[in-house]
Amino acid sequence: MQIGMWIDDEKPLPAVVDAVVDAERRGFARAWFGQRLGWDPLTMIAAIGDRAPRIGLGTAVVVTWSRHPLTLAAEALTVQAAVQGRFTLGIGPSHQPIVEGRFGYRWQRPGQHVEEYADVLSPALRGDAVDVRGETVTAAGRLTVPATPPPPLLIAAHGPRLLRLAGERADGVITTWTDARSVAENVVPAVLTAAAGRPDSQIVVGLIATLTDDPDAARAHVAQGFGMAGDLPSYRRSLDQAGLAGPEDTILAGNEAELEKAVRRFADAGATELQVCPLGPPAEQERTIEFFGELARSLRA
Repeated sequence: MQIGMWIDDEKPLPAVVDAVVDAERRGFARAWFGQRLGWDPLTMIAAIGDRAPRIGLGTAVVVTWSRHPLTLAAEALTVQAAVQGRFTLGIGPSHQPIVEGRFGYRWQRPGQHVEEYADVLSPALRGDAVDVRGETVTAAGRLTVPATPPPPLLIAAHGPRLLRLAGERADGVITTWTDARSVAENVVPAVLTAAAGRPDSQIVVGLIATLTDDPDAARAHVAQGFGMAGDLPSYRRSLDQAGLAGPEDTILAGNEAELEKAVRRFADAGATELQVCPLGPPAEQERTIEFFGELARSLRA
């Protein structure tokens, strides 16, 4: 298993670049970026590539509804060429309040939408011709991007349909707001069963983590700042499946021995990467990043 770091991009671009350079120096396997209300993650990764030439770079995630799959395929291949094959494309449908409130699309048949989207995106990344006339996605054509291998494609998934899709038509899954037991019992079997006969699938688990002497305070902070995530249906499904009350029950919080033990549980569960999001006051964040960087180097040795 390897450890990547989710990059806080709500800062000026030079500071984001510095964070990626620092993550590379510390030994993290990948730097991950989300699509929020600031920098465009794909453009940012292309811009950062030469500054951090060894670390993997990925999106977690690009929202499907906001980009046509042929457009996203062209963008992803351009980024892949710009960073010399170190890019991983993570996609997901997001959530109804965002899709309808921010983008103005109607949230209809999201599972079918992602399935039809992957029917276009996956072959388009390989340079194959596509002709899909679905109920939510229509696309026809072929991209010509010479000498560029397709980036790995990961699908954000929590429920059975998208977990199956992540195994069948992608290179793995990105999941979050869950625990090691649920990863072992629900996520890994669903993805690997669907991927039977294909190369090893990636199981990337996003986690908030903090090296702290006060884990109860850390959990209270997450409950206050991220509690609304527990009301979104896909996240609620993950939490309920794991028997967890809310996002605060998923964080890794404690001393070095407790965090290392928690990481080992995810490795034993079948996770191939932990996507760590450091949280807490600046001093705790620095301790957290240093600890996970050391652990990342030891796991890659």
